[in-house]
Amino acid sequence: MKPDNLEKAIAFRHELHQHPFLSNEERPTLERIIRFLKENTKNIDVMDKGHYVYAVYRAKDPQKPAIAFRSDNDAIKVYDDIDKPYKSVTDGVAHKCGHDGHTATMAAFALEIDQSGADRDVYFLFQPAEENGTGAAQCLDFITDNQIPEIFGFHNEPGQPKYTVMIRDGLLCCASKGMIITMTGTPSHASEPENGINPSFAIAKTALASEKIAAPENYKGLVLATIVQIDVGEEEAFGVAASKGKLLMTIRGEYENEMDDLQAKLEEEALKNAKEYGLQCEFSYCDAFPETISHPESNEKIRKAAAELSLPVFEIPTALRGSEDFGHFTKLAKGAMFFMSYGEGRPMIHTSKYDFDDDLIEPVVEMYRKLLAY
Repeated sequence: MKPDNLEKAIAFRHELHQHPFLSNEERPTLERIIRFLKENTKNIDVMDKGHYVYAVYRAKDPQKPAIAFRSDNDAIKVYDDIDKPYKSVTDGVAHKCGHDGHTATMAAFALEIDQSGADRDVYFLFQPAEENGTGAAQCLDFITDNQIPEIFGFHNEPGQPKYTVMIRDGLLCCASKGMIITMTGTPSHASEPENGINPSFAIAKTALASEKIAAPENYKGLVLATIVQIDVGEEEAFGVAASKGKLLMTIRGEYENEMDDLQAKLEEEALKNAKEYGLQCEFSYCDAFPETISHPESNEKIRKAAAELSLPVFEIPTALRGSEDFGHFTKLAKGAMFFMSYGEGRPMIHTSKYDFDDDLIEPVVEMYRKLLAY
């Protein structure tokens, strides 16, 4: 990689880190991306879709099918506790998953291709809102409109020796979604609970039943129903019996059909308990992620690229419980996602001390160049 391109990419990463934006609020980040690409490239077309941006290098005489690479660019609600001049200027919001690094790496790759050219059309996707699962779903026209046949993505990750490429054939990340069960009754004076309808017992029964419903023996793959919050009644309102409550769970599954089955059974249980106590019951969902599949033939290219670059490869033994919306893309096109480790004993992602390791930019760009060549 050219030193000047690397230097620009690192400076751009620091700029992005200093100015983070949450999921679906990233328009200022997208404008920074547009400006960076237009100021530093001559042969790259930048396409502004409003809620996302992509760039494309169009080969004069394409010898191979087009290929796409994806990055994400949203931040999360975590305090930035790093002693760096580019520390986040937004209190309580920071790039604690490394998406600033993913974006800068993609921009660096675009600079390289702009200068060296390619024998095929190359697409560079800058996707918003990965953290809440809505981003990739908003960008599916990128795949269909451009008839993308293959797409690759990367994520930084700790836990292995630095620069280790981590992959898994087939299921890479579980599907998941946030489930909110709302039960509504009628209020009463706390001294006369018989005159109201209190949702506490129905919600408690549903929460207790979730453990049996999600029992491992009921499913082929991993299935989880994790209670994240129970909110019933008004805080310290000792004179009023509770009349409304919510049970919030994250449901998760190795297989989407099994997660859907879990959802249906939890809904059935909640409705049964609500009916027993004469409660209204409603369901809502958020932060929905698909199962993420890496196609073996695309992974073979990743293995080959790592070998040619003398980078170690770690074969992930079981699907990761954490979710990733890249799976929306690999339902429509061939492709794979790989992780690259920033080392062992380093701050974990989504923690206040974490900061993307700029050392990863160059090897990931070189991985992309190899994948482009195959």
